Amino acid sequence: MLHKKDKYRVAIIGATGVVGEEMLEILASRKFPIEKLFLFASERSAGKTYSFFEEELCVENLEDADFSKIDLILGATSSTLARTYTPKALKAGCVIIDNSSAFRMEPLVPLIVPEVNGALANLDQAIFANPNCSTAQMVVALKPLHDAATIKRVNVTTFQSVSGTGKEAIEELMQQTKAVLSFKEPECHVYSEQIAFNCIVNWDCDPETGDTEEEEKIVAETRKIFDDPNFRISATTVRVPVFRSHGQSISIETEKKLSLNEARAILAEAPGITVLDDPARKVYPTPLDTVGQDNVYVGRVREDQSTKNGLHLWVVADNLRKGAALNAIQIAECLIQ
Repeated sequence: MLHKKDKYRVAIIGATGVVGEEMLEILASRKFPIEKLFLFASERSAGKTYSFFEEELCVENLEDADFSKIDLILGATSSTLARTYTPKALKAGCVIIDNSSAFRMEPLVPLIVPEVNGALANLDQAIFANPNCSTAQMVVALKPLHDAATIKRVNVTTFQSVSGTGKEAIEELMQQTKAVLSFKEPECHVYSEQIAFNCIVNWDCDPETGDTEEEEKIVAETRKIFDDPNFRISATTVRVPVFRSHGQSISIETEKKLSLNEARAILAEAPGITVLDDPARKVYPTPLDTVGQDNVYVGRVREDQSTKNGLHLWVVADNLRKGAALNAIQIAECLIQ
């Protein structure tokens, strides 16, 4: 459990990845009360340095970590690595906020998006899970509408940027784009198919159901966050040639009828949401609009004519911030408050 203090000894594990680097920037910008900050990564990244206020921090090898010196861990690693270091960290008394999928569906591990179920962030718990980036931004947009009118069904199609896969995927999109524009054959390493000038819909697919792992995560995690195992939701996930920020086309059906103006007003008043929706002036959010922004952006609120009490939403957010690093730090802020 996390003991109340004026300042905390914090560690970022996976500090040199895209999410870890974003965590470092957000800790500084939000002035999180830090006594000492530790940066850990794999042996190959050890020795890299980062500036944190006026201090130069050196990345340490995770294998050499002394967890007894740490109060709070922000995990930004793979599920495999998270399962490896977590038992040692818990034994040393650390509190962990993990960004991988390792513990999300564990019954005793809270899966938290602060705007939705932040009350679950309590000091008696030792480990907390961050949801999938697509799940996080979607539930922020759905929660106020669910509270106001009770959502009966959700159908979501995601348009996910390559940064959700990591630095290697960002580099692959850059290199493939250069190759195609130079009339060269692009090489595929991170994705099995070319991502430049393309869309990929069939990664990590279950051969029996046809569902991808990403689609299964969205369904299962949304049900857990809303504390409703029977919540009706289906998902299709698409990887698109965008560097950063995820878009989502969401259709919902509610028990109570909401007019478009009512829905816009509810969303505009909700925490963590920015509404950009003016059809007459062609105002709506795009991935570029949301890069580096903390809020979830909602636009193109429309009536779904195919069903009773139906609405369409276009939802966009920075997947490295609200979808990952920011959400983890918001959970930490809930704990220390």
